[in-house]
Amino acid sequence: MRAELERFWPGPIGLFTKLDSPISLAFLERYPSPADVRGLDERRLAAFLARQHYSGGQKPAELLAKLRRAPEGRVGEAELAARRALVLALVAAITPLVEQIKQLTQQIATALREHPDGEIFLSLFRDPRSVVTAVELLAEIGDCRARYPTRDALAADAGQAAVAVESGKRKTAAFRWGCNKRLRGAFCMLADSTRHWHPWAADRYATARARGHEHPRALRTVGRAWCRIVWRCWQDRTPYDPARHRALQQHVLVTIPGASGPVPDLTATQLMLGDTVTEPAAQRAEREALDGKPTSAITPGG
Repeated sequence: MRAELERFWPGPIGLFTKLDSPISLAFLERYPSPADVRGLDERRLAAFLARQHYSGGQKPAELLAKLRRAPEGRVGEAELAARRALVLALVAAITPLVEQIKQLTQQIATALREHPDGEIFLSLFRDPRSVVTAVELLAEIGDCRARYPTRDALAADAGQAAVAVESGKRKTAAFRWGCNKRLRGAFCMLADSTRHWHPWAADRYATARARGHEHPRALRTVGRAWCRIVWRCWQDRTPYDPARHRALQQHVLVTIPGASGPVPDLTATQLMLGDTVTEPAAQRAEREALDGKPTSAITPGG
């Protein structure tokens, strides 16, 4: 579909978030060629968006301007008619597939939540609809705790740990080719998604890039750090809790000067954390800091 539109009408490709989204397919079904949008104005586009329950945030005028700014293909009438028919055929073929994928995803989400370890892997993602990668992690790691006796064993099988190569006095770290490729992809997806919203993961990624690492290697750096956390949660059969993540707490903790030393600022810390920590957890950290005790609820090595 994308390749066909690029040949004669690239405007709809970037109009909505995804080309295979229901609203994109509905738009192409109604306007499958440049000739079909000649009479399209803001009023008609607004009516179309209302029927499709559009929630993208862009106004009809902005979408219409984006559509008109796109390059125009130069094709004859006969070729235009043929490509228009091809777009309609592709829409008719893709629409039921998208619906079937949606149904399968719902079935996967139901099975994941019914699994004893489902909540462990769901807790790693911010969006509760992010079930595909969570299922991949669960399916590849499994439920046999003896399979990965240490966190390093999990990191190695997931391809997140480098291989030490020694030759004489020379010792280097090389990319790990022998690993579970599906598990490696799942951990890289976890690292790539969390670096956009998780303060600790974002800092890990930025630090790796600052050291000169390229994007894939920086993702593996974050992925290896997540391996340690996932292994601990998996072994303890406990979902991920930001309040027990020592590195995250240290990264976002905001303190203010006090008579007896720095005092944690609960409000500022919550603003830094956003939705990644609960208020009772932040209050617990503040209370233990004021009492001069270590935060015992925080897992070592996180």
